Amino acid sequence: MKKGQTIGKWLKWDFEANGDLKIQDINNMTIYAENSHGFWCKTEIGKFGGIYFEDSNGVIVDGRTAEIIEYKGHKYKLIP
Repeated sequence: MKKGQTIGKWLKWDFEANGDLKIQDINNMTIYAENSHGFWCKTEIGKFGGIYFEDSNGVIVDGRTAEIIEYKGHKYKLIP
């Protein structure tokens, strides 16, 4: 995929013939959606529901918990 290219453009998705593009996980939860106007959104699903959301308008909702790792006796917080 090229920078700035949507998944629909990358797949050469025919919105007129196929309708909106939706990608679902194995639990049938939509994790990516795109429409013919170029609007897209993606969601990262956690055990207890969505924890990350981003769309083409620049909206980002990040509820991920920072991971703590230990390296050579020091603890570091990884920022998602």
